[in-house]
Amino acid sequence: MEAKGHTGQVGFDGEYVTITRKGFLARTSVGKGEKRIHISQITAVQWKPPGMLVNGFIQFTVPGGNERRSGFGLQTSGAVKDENSVIVTKNQAPAFEELRTAVEDAIANLHRPAPTTATATSGSLADELGKLQLLAESGVLTPDELAVAKARLLGTSGQPPAAS
Repeated sequence: MEAKGHTGQVGFDGEYVTITRKGFLARTSVGKGEKRIHISQITAVQWKPPGMLVNGFIQFTVPGGNERRSGFGLQTSGAVKDENSVIVTKNQAPAFEELRTAVEDAIANLHRPAPTTATATSGSLADELGKLQLLAESGVLTPDELAVAKARLLGTSGQPPAAS
């Protein structure tokens, strides 16, 4: 997905955000070229929508970045000088809003824990119990050690059964 802004173009392939700048406007702002940022390095996406009379911007925050807070009414002019920002006009806003949503979703997915299922957990427990049984059958574990290990895995009392 790509969105063309006033001071550059932003592309997102699901893994990297690429900011590309060409032409005269690029020379007068942060310079021509291309910057690729892996999604795992983006900590925030700032979006200032354009208004009727002023442009907006999209800005990608990265660790160690040198962002500074602009004064009231100066955010967009500050973004012009930021290499992780692209100025956006009113007509370009819908494409950038779509791009912003895709990047934020990808960031959220990176931080979401992997789902676990009951079958995976019970399979792991069954595997461990099977390994313990093999160790006992081969003589590595005594019956008492087997009972303690099973109890530990099952979360029950770790005491071996009483001798009769």
